[in-house]
Amino acid sequence: MTELVATTPGLYPLPDWAKQRLSELKGHQKGDLISGDEGPEIIDAYEQAREEVVADQRDANLDRVVEGQLRWDDNLAHPLTVHDSVETGGIVRYYDNNNFYRDPRVVDELGFSGDVAAELKATTELLDGDDSLQAVLPGPYSLSDLATDEHYGDEAAFLDAVAEFLAGEVEAFPEHETLFLLEPSLVENAPGDGLDARASEAVDAVAAATDADVVVHSYWGALEEKVYAHLMDADVDAIGFDVVSGDRDQTLYNVNEYGTKDSVALGLVDGQNTLVESPETVRDRIEWVQDQIPAQEFDAVYATSNTELFYLPVNKYREKLTALAEGVALARGEETEVQA
Repeated sequence: MTELVATTPGLYPLPDWAKQRLSELKGHQKGDLISGDEGPEIIDAYEQAREEVVADQRDANLDRVVEGQLRWDDNLAHPLTVHDSVETGGIVRYYDNNNFYRDPRVVDELGFSGDVAAELKATTELLDGDDSLQAVLPGPYSLSDLATDEHYGDEAAFLDAVAEFLAGEVEAFPEHETLFLLEPSLVENAPGDGLDARASEAVDAVAAATDADVVVHSYWGALEEKVYAHLMDADVDAIGFDVVSGDRDQTLYNVNEYGTKDSVALGLVDGQNTLVESPETVRDRIEWVQDQIPAQEFDAVYATSNTELFYLPVNKYREKLTALAEGVALARGEETEVQA
């Protein structure tokens, strides 16, 4: 029987009070903040905000709880922008939208950092023995794509180095149920011949560093056929599909032609649109996908947003969490507040 799991890919919007306080403390706006250079007042604000977003997820009855990545002012580039071997360059557009990040210029060997592990350890304390923790990282291809290499000198070598760095970070994580590797660059800037296979191997290297279930979540469209075929070679538990904004026909073609993993992640609510989907819409989208692939019963379906959620106002992000959880409950046949 398929396990239905309500979760998100993280990167939540800062609570309004935290945004105001951090703006006053740092004197900058989001996208220009100096991540990693944090005094006690800044650390305290982030800790309070983390408590709030963990409570948001529990209140919504999500099955997996993420840290929220509120410190990730540079979005998916964050694990590099706070690294000692990285110098931050100018402001760069974050994919094709109105968000920006500081260009991480890698100038030396990428050794161990431990930044994300520290965030996750703080989250486990808030969960108080609950085993629902989900870790979130940029996938190795997307992280290398968002960065500038000024040390390794070769695209393939740089990708391998980023994968090795991420694997080392994962090894320091506290126990977690799931690891989401976010790989929008596989869609937005698809790797060409040779690098597509290398990207799959890089994902494999990171996934091998954990005993948790690993989900590779791509979004903003459908994966190209060759990229998908190579990604299927990676030893991961699930591949994520954008059901909201993706090319559904291309996605279904890939799945029917090359199969898919035993589990799947489905981007069912729009992480960039303030229109909040109803629980019934979430349920219907889960059932629609299952109807399109009748020959396969998944071990697990991770019902999630198609993108990160930091684009949304705080009230809308919270409503999206509730819609996901209640939609999954409907799909399970459980009674929800919507039905009551």
